[in-house]
Amino acid sequence: MKEDEINEAPAAASGMDRVAQGWEERDGPAVFATLDIMQMIPNAIYDGEIRYVSGEGFIIADNYFSKTLANIKSGSKGSVLFLTKERKSFQVKGTLSYHTGGPIYAHMQSWHDPKYPGKGAVLLRIEEAYSGAEELFRAK
Repeated sequence: MKEDEINEAPAAASGMDRVAQGWEERDGPAVFATLDIMQMIPNAIYDGEIRYVSGEGFIIADNYFSKTLANIKSGSKGSVLFLTKERKSFQVKGTLSYHTGGPIYAHMQSWHDPKYPGKGAVLLRIEEAYSGAEELFRAK
């Protein structure tokens, strides 16, 4: 995984660049949301251990996931929502994969705060991105 590599098409790069720039200017923790597919009940958590990785998506540390982990394992898609210091909102949506080894997990361990368990890492591969109501990117 190379942090300077972008897998999206050039037309999408500008939208993803805006997400990356917004992430660099974020204020506070992000909100990570999943869905209980069987009961159609959303689950949202504040998460301070999350990173944007260009060409990959968002990597989220699993420190205390319970409902979130069950939702991921059942095939839920996910969403990350954050605000910039100027109060501009960004939301990304996409597929989720759970990792307890390999490069995604190793990347998470490189920045993860050791006072938390860091049991696994979730990769949210971005399929849609928005700033407010403005669509920035949509995978075809």
